Amino acid sequence: MSATLNQSSGAAHTRIYAYGAARGELSVPNDDLIGPIDSSDEWIRQRTGIITRTRAVPETTAIDLAADAGAEAVARSGVDPAQIDVVIVATVSNPMQTPSVAAIVADRIGANPAAAYDVNAACAGFAYAVAQADALIRAGAAHYAVVIGAEKLSDIVDPTDRSISFLLGDGAGAVVIGPSDTPGIGPTVWGSDGSKSDAVSMNATLVDFRDGKAPWPTLRQEGPTVFRWAVWEMVKVARQALEAAGITADDLAAFVPHQANMRIVDEFAKQLKLPESVVIARDIETTGNTSAASIPLATHRLLEEHPEVSGGLSLQIGFGAGLVFGAQVIVLP
Repeated sequence: MSATLNQSSGAAHTRIYAYGAARGELSVPNDDLIGPIDSSDEWIRQRTGIITRTRAVPETTAIDLAADAGAEAVARSGVDPAQIDVVIVATVSNPMQTPSVAAIVADRIGANPAAAYDVNAACAGFAYAVAQADALIRAGAAHYAVVIGAEKLSDIVDPTDRSISFLLGDGAGAVVIGPSDTPGIGPTVWGSDGSKSDAVSMNATLVDFRDGKAPWPTLRQEGPTVFRWAVWEMVKVARQALEAAGITADDLAAFVPHQANMRIVDEFAKQLKLPESVVIARDIETTGNTSAASIPLATHRLLEEHPEVSGGLSLQIGFGAGLVFGAQVIVLP
């Protein structure tokens, strides 16, 4: 007779305790970027809603941004850093393929020897990582988690690329997730469509760069393809997340879509028929598109500017390169 294995089980429910944020040190207005793409401030504002975006100085890495945001979230949460047993960083801009950003950040925020790993799900990375932290805590694999979306996209942008260069910013947003007496994170609706992997991608591989076959790889996108996919397909995902959580749009206090483009945000709000009372995150206006960092950064700002939404329900949805998507309803701390 073989021995029976133990299996762990954890808290019945989880919630987000607190947010932290770090934005690039520089504010870069449209006028600074229009020369190489032969454009205008007016064109960028009309097409994207961006007036200025935050970018980091050359010395600052995605790791620095992640550590700063993570430290703020932990301090605000009241959780002892030594109790954090998993750190998950969603990023596509780790300056090294290994080690992970998360392992370095875990040590910097005082969570050593927490489990630590990175998630590469582009602009859906934060929603993916929240889903994982929620599941790990409820399974008993962790008690407290730090989840961070962190990007330094200015390292992988070509200033002459008209498809994406003017959209991107640098920053990091973080949350602490832990056990809760009541459900604070709804079911995640997530997925991918790798058949559309060319819609948003790097324009070359690091091997091509090494072999002299291509310049430094940078991000590029097929704007119209991504716009159509986001507006038509992602609204369905947002509706599914509401349904999975057992609520309607009328129950929401806030809506935080990935800050990809103001036109997409506005179209989303219209199609979801959000009531006037729902506060919609529009952080893209002054931060730009920060990929995995955009949802937590936008939520951090929302809570500062609209403290009345605290304790309310927020629908968040990320979508981007892969193509990948993830959405869930959360209770705001």
